[in-house]
Amino acid sequence: MISRIDLRGDALPEGPALRDLLPRADFDVSAALEKVRPICEAVHHRGDAALIDFAEKFDGVRLDQVRVPAEALDKALAELDPAVRAALEESIRRARLVHRAQRRETHTTQVVPGGSVTEKWVPVDRVGLYAPGGRSVYPSSVIMNVVPAQEAGVESVALASPAQAEFGGLPHPTILAACALLGVDEVYAAGGATAVAMFAYGTESCPPANMVTGPGNIWVAAAKRYFTGKIGIDAEAGPTEIAILADATADPVHVAADLISQAEHDPLAAAVLVTDSPELADAVEKELEPQVAATRHIDDRIVPALKGRQSAIVLVDGVDEGLKVVDAYGAEHLEIQTADAAAVADRVRNAGAIFIGPWAPVSLGDYAAGSNHVLPTGGCACHSSGLSVQSFLRGIHIVDYTKDALAEVAHHVVTLAEAEDLPAHGAAIKARFGWKVPESK
Repeated sequence: MISRIDLRGDALPEGPALRDLLPRADFDVSAALEKVRPICEAVHHRGDAALIDFAEKFDGVRLDQVRVPAEALDKALAELDPAVRAALEESIRRARLVHRAQRRETHTTQVVPGGSVTEKWVPVDRVGLYAPGGRSVYPSSVIMNVVPAQEAGVESVALASPAQAEFGGLPHPTILAACALLGVDEVYAAGGATAVAMFAYGTESCPPANMVTGPGNIWVAAAKRYFTGKIGIDAEAGPTEIAILADATADPVHVAADLISQAEHDPLAAAVLVTDSPELADAVEKELEPQVAATRHIDDRIVPALKGRQSAIVLVDGVDEGLKVVDAYGAEHLEIQTADAAAVADRVRNAGAIFIGPWAPVSLGDYAAGSNHVLPTGGCACHSSGLSVQSFLRGIHIVDYTKDALAEVAHHVVTLAEAEDLPAHGAAIKARFGWKVPESK
């Protein structure tokens, strides 16, 4: 059901050479880019009419309007299963605790007497958030996008999720209920690239946004790339990933369950076990069969994901070698199930989020750990972070110098300007001192 890669015996290669040995899904955003281009431009030129036509084409339902009426949000919340409401409220509470602590404070550095630089943090004015609605419904993604934006102080928050024929062209009612719980009343029935284009260009019913965030399929990723430079984005999210670094102390039942939990997202989802224990590898393989048979989404998601080129059991000589492998892989989600797991986790350099020990599975992070589950995929954890309050903030430097403070450093500024053959830069300093640079003290 899952392939093996044996990296034992020889010294592991470094950098790209090691990454090339590891499993990864094919995810060609460049090819998808050309297909989303006409969709985005149709939204640009035809606005809501294009959104309505694309909803009929892609989602199988003809909309009367793109924006979700307020009464639909109220109805969805009123009819929400009380147990689901309680779970969503607890997820929101925990997410607020974590993200509120990420707020950045204005800080002033006194560089010299009379000369200071202040860094203040300003939220973007308006964000468009995306919640997928294809194979599954993700109210948890509503929470993971909305909470950090709200905690950052973003004043205008809008959310889009695909129209559902089953619900009369509205997004899934659990998505709408989550929005209502979070106080988001600007919601649109728009999916995929059309939603990103709506936020980027604006339409009759939806003002343009400064930034678009949220997970999605390859069409969402391609649309984000198309608009890079026009709007801010969080990331071009690819298929979800789990990597588990485990030794002989790990429970194969837990490991198998956690691999399956990510495989059920998508046939391109990646499930990777890195271990120095052949016995654990055998036990996990044996355990996969009955656990897969006992769940849902077997043939359309789980089995293709586990059998795909993106999933594997990787055998290594020891935990040290395993750390090199998981750092080269840069997983979206990384579980550490080894002896002294916290110390091993502390050595990890590249991961979207790290889950320590047997009692912190990825599923906890997906819903109720308080952490954010919008994370870098495709190895991007080596240079990017998950969604956070910081994602929605801009740092602005404020420079405040007196005449004496400028005089003290003027000669250095002029010298560097001349070294770069930019004499007007130096002249801007000289003009303030009668065209004679003050002597350094």
